Formats: sequence, C-alpha cells, structure tokens
Amino acid sequence: MNYVSIDIGSTASKVAVIGEKEMEFVLPTGWSSKETTQTIKEKLKEEGIDVLSEDTKVVATGYGRVAVDFADHVITEITCHARGGRVMAGGDCAIIDVGGQDTKVILVEHGMVQDFLMNDKCSAGTGKFLEIMANRLGVTLQELFDMANEGCVLPISSLCTVFAESEVINYIGEGRSREDIAAGVVDSVAAKVAQLSQRKKLSGKIILTGGLSHSQYFTKILSEKIGQRVEPTKGGRYAGALGAALLAKEKNKK
Repeated sequence: MNYVSIDIGSTASKVAVIGEKEMEFVLPTGWSSKETTQTIKEKLKEEGIDVLSEDTKVVATGYGRVAVDFADHVITEITCHARGGRVMAGGDCAIIDVGGQDTKVILVEHGMVQDFLMNDKCSAGTGKFLEIMANRLGVTLQELFDMANEGCVLPISSLCTVFAESEVINYIGEGRSREDIAAGVVDSVAAKVAQLSQRKKLSGKIILTGGLSHSQYFTKILSEKIGQRVEPTKGGRYAGALGAALLAKEKNKK
C-alpha cells in the first residue's frame, strides 16, 4: 500500500509518498492547480504509483486541495502541518509556517492542535514578498539571504507589498547597496512573522516550516525578533505533505 499526499500551495505543490515507496518532490503550482494536479498524477505514474489503484490512498491538503479530484480524503492545512511538524520536532512544539500566501502559527500539545493563528490578509509577511523583492534586486532567494547577511538594515515600514516594493525602488534609485536593501527586506518579513507569532504564547520547541525552513539566516533573525530560539527544519517545506501522508495511513488502519 502507498499513501500519497498532495499539498497544493499557492506557489509550490509538495508531494510525499510513504509505504511501499518512499519519495518527496515539489513542483511550481503555476496558474492552474488543476493542471498541476494532473502533472503530479502523471509523475507519480512514472514512478509506478497509480493514484486510482486500490493499493494507493491519496490525501489532498493546502490552498488548492479541492483541485485534487481523485483524493480519497481532503484534510485542512492546519491538521496536516501539525501532524508533520510534530514528527519533525520529535514531539509537542510550536510551528511557524511561512508559506507563499500566508503565515501560520500552530501550537501542538499532547499530540493535538491546541491553538492556531493564520495571517492571509497580506503577502508582506510571507515568502512571496521575499521572492518579489529578490526578483526586483535580480537575485535568487538564497542570494538575497547571503547579501542580507553582509548588509545593514534599511527600514521598510509599509505593511503592504505594493508600497513596500515602492520603498525598495526608492532605495535602489538613491543608490543604496543591494546588501543593505536585502537586509531591510528580510528584517521586514521577520518582523511581521514575529508580530503574528507573539500573539500566541510560544513554549517548548519552536520550529520553522515552509519554503524558508532551511535558512539558518532567516531563523536567526526571526529568533532575535521573537526573543526565543526558532529552529530550522530539514525538509520543512514538506511538513504539510508528510502530515497528510501519515494521516492517510492512519485513516486506512481504522
């Protein structure tokens, strides 16, 4: 039996498989979640996994989960992220998930979701904002972090992505260094994520998941903003997908 999870995010779609086969992969979501879902279906078939087979159970989660019309179960992002994050943390924890469209704070106690908070009103505190700013500066996301590590923070005060981008354009026009601008951009996002996180009482182990979860630099800045240690997670972008696959396996045993 194979347990397949498909986490359709706003910018990236993550797939995890556990059971007879073990694999993970990520694809850009693109403009159509439906098309991405079909691409995933075909890629899995190439790997010998037929999502329509009785020997395969599929769980869909994420922003575009309704697009996975062959899913056996559809489960909310919060439940899946909590399950996957708990495995990555090795037990109860606080999960800060910085996604492309939103940021989530999930508190896991006694193996269950005790509380959560989600900010999906503006992309200024998300990974999408960092991608936009990296593109504006003509660098990759990793290069943005590397430059930020060498720079001094320039204040970016706008809460809106559009206005914040205007601030960056003004700094570029003034001839400010890319390193200082990059430091300001990362500091701005970390500050917004920290503001959201501090609306909940974070205790015990705190982990970062999502597309920025591997970044030692971002977790360092975020830890400073929160005043508590936030740990990066290897493969943290797959937290929701891993959790969904584990839940598929558990549901099948009932």
